[in-house]
Amino acid sequence: MKRAKRTTVLVGVTQLIILVLFIGLWEAAGRNRWIDPLLFSYPTKMFHQLWGTMSDGSIWPHIGVTVSETIVGFALGTLLGTLLAALLWWFPFVSRVADPYLVVLNSMPKVALGPIFIVCLGPGFLSIVAVTLSVTVIITTLNIYNQFREVDAGYIKVVRLFGAGRSQLFRSVILPASFPVIISTLKVNVGLAWIGVIVGEFLVAKLGLGYLIIYGFQVFNFTLVLSSLLVIAAVATVMYKAVSALERKLMAGWREQ
Repeated sequence: MKRAKRTTVLVGVTQLIILVLFIGLWEAAGRNRWIDPLLFSYPTKMFHQLWGTMSDGSIWPHIGVTVSETIVGFALGTLLGTLLAALLWWFPFVSRVADPYLVVLNSMPKVALGPIFIVCLGPGFLSIVAVTLSVTVIITTLNIYNQFREVDAGYIKVVRLFGAGRSQLFRSVILPASFPVIISTLKVNVGLAWIGVIVGEFLVAKLGLGYLIIYGFQVFNFTLVLSSLLVIAAVATVMYKAVSALERKLMAGWREQ
């Protein structure tokens, strides 16, 4: 136990040292022009950029819009993906028909669908959420549906011997047995939702962190680009930690049951 704790502390210290060395080397390389500071900037320049936009309040609307789009895309993607997986399990005929279409949709580059969403839904919030759903829903559906199919056949046979119908089988065996995979899919969808939202904002947004990245690129302000990426990393980490805490809580309740 003590050894495991020491290892955990050692891993954390090593990670911190690597981070400090990386930031220090980057700062030195930018200030001494070992790298082009116009293209790669350096940490203190990014800090001043962020501090300025936080002080004058100009960055908060961008963060608010991107986070709200991500939360909506994450929640809807997880919900729709789970419902589609349940539908495919419930109707095996539909599953066989849909199988090749799901494979094609999963392999398709989702950014290519962006212009279609913009034409159909208009250049705004709905198009960005639609791009996010195109990234999250199919993968969620495939992951959860595959887990539904891999539930131990022995459990299914026993429940059927006791006369359970398909509805009771789903509620008593399939869904509880797949609960860990459904919960772990939440963490996967956090990253996917961020990808979908940033891609959507690249295409159509006038507000958001993705828009700031594109704008910084257009005016050749790579400090703005990199500081926006830093904000995305920080906010995405907070969201991931929140989902991890929710996962631990739900899994603890599931084990007790």
